Amino acid sequence: MKAIAVFPNEKKVKLIDVPEPKIESPTQVKLKILDVGICGTDREICEFKYGAPPEGSDFLILGHESLGQVIEIGSGVTDLKVGDLVVTMVRRPCPHKYCMACQAGRQDFCYTGDFKERGINGIHGFMTEYVVDDQKYMLHVPANLKDIGILTEPLTIAEKAVREIYTIQKRLPWGGADMDKYHAIVIGAGPVGLLAALVCVIRGFDVTVYSLESENTSRAKIATILGAHYVSAQTSDITQLGKSISGNIDVIFDGSGASKLSFEMFPLLGYNGVFVWTGIPGRKESIDINAGTIMRDIVLKNQDIVGSVNAGHEDFQGAIQHLNTLSAKMNLLPPGLIKRYSVEQYAELLLKPPAPDIFKSVISFAKA
Repeated sequence: MKAIAVFPNEKKVKLIDVPEPKIESPTQVKLKILDVGICGTDREICEFKYGAPPEGSDFLILGHESLGQVIEIGSGVTDLKVGDLVVTMVRRPCPHKYCMACQAGRQDFCYTGDFKERGINGIHGFMTEYVVDDQKYMLHVPANLKDIGILTEPLTIAEKAVREIYTIQKRLPWGGADMDKYHAIVIGAGPVGLLAALVCVIRGFDVTVYSLESENTSRAKIATILGAHYVSAQTSDITQLGKSISGNIDVIFDGSGASKLSFEMFPLLGYNGVFVWTGIPGRKESIDINAGTIMRDIVLKNQDIVGSVNAGHEDFQGAIQHLNTLSAKMNLLPPGLIKRYSVEQYAELLLKPPAPDIFKSVISFAKA
């Protein structure tokens, strides 16, 4: 079967042929992969900045954002049936029994860092025709979400981060009962940023997306259709952004990984506010920050900072639920929200910068 793999020692990315996997235990499920999403992590792996093949292999099959269809089930599978659409979780638990997180099935909070991730670190990914995995890592996607089901995994990043905001705000004497009146800024109009805006809007937040793209781009239009305000960094600096929002800024959500911009945004965070990082900055030069001012505000304004990575089972469930909200708006969104490419076009997607007018690029194995 076809697979797209990175060969770190050769510094090459290739379309290869590998054996088709087989079910080997009662709770395993075999999938025909339909779609695999492309994100910055995939491109970093293809630049050989990150990622590791499975032990004993000289290559890593790429892909961690997936949508597949069940074609075979093991004798012990009870949650899925042939024909079901599914998304598969990315991270697998570490082997250490003292890691409470992984032992509890919450490897997204792993204490050791010895976890593995499909298509990223230590396990082959989904950028291939067929995949076998255990049913406990798979979640059913309703058939009506087939066209946008590939957005589930990036949406889980926002789901987990927003859920953590709710958990943190329970620290307040009133338990965060006013959160449906929150003002939030989302940094970045990429897929994670815009999906974070969607989740925050659904939660009742007044959301402003701040990004480099001008107001007449498709991403800016998507933000407004999703119910958020959009402010372009081309026309408004950070001070002007702050003045455009009336009231306490309760949440700043970074979906960009732009470290300099994130730290410059800190003065906008209001009393009892939460700053969430989900974007991971590239390995760039160090930046200068006003650490004293940031520390003072964190203390005097009762602010919290949280980093959030990966997602748990409930976050995948929440993402699938909220995809229904997105589905209802699809006819309003710009055409080409998700652009699908053939397997043979992998180099165009993985080895070149992403097209600025495309929300999510996808390699489609549906007809492979």
